[in-house]
Amino acid sequence: MITPWKKVSSKSVGDFRIFKIRSDICVNPRTGKEHDFYVLDTVGWVNVIAVTPDQQLVMVEQYRHGSNTVELEIPGGMMDPDETDPVATAVRELREETGYAGENARLLGQVHSNPAILSNVTYTVMIENCRLQHDVEFDHGEDLETHLMPVAEIPKLVANGKIGHSLVVVALYHFDLWQRGLK
Repeated sequence: MITPWKKVSSKSVGDFRIFKIRSDICVNPRTGKEHDFYVLDTVGWVNVIAVTPDQQLVMVEQYRHGSNTVELEIPGGMMDPDETDPVATAVRELREETGYAGENARLLGQVHSNPAILSNVTYTVMIENCRLQHDVEFDHGEDLETHLMPVAEIPKLVANGKIGHSLVVVALYHFDLWQRGLK
């Protein structure tokens, strides 16, 4: 049976505004040997499945520095340090990034973003009957373009590699499960 590794010590290695790095010394329960692991601590993230009354998905296109690519994604972002409700964060992110707002916002699912190195959770929130109601409010690090894509076309966009952000694909899978009545 797999058991958690005993943490012998933990120390901060760096603070980089959107994440902190810590070094944990842990003991392998199988071998008894100590190993040094690096963990990125960051706040929770939200992804928003925003569906219009005519079954369009509100999406954004933006440049991503890590991959040096322009990505087609769903709206979303980091929870502010004082935010504890992913649904409220999703409503805020949708409004700020796209100007859209809707109703019946609710949590569809959550995943550990990358449990090998990240300590946070990514939440998928669905908002229905979304309509353009506000001006966008980009923060200083955002440059987005909003697109409406037919819900029926989303699987093809993933299959063809047009949507390639792993956490967006996970959110779309949660949406697919919901559409199938499994959530």
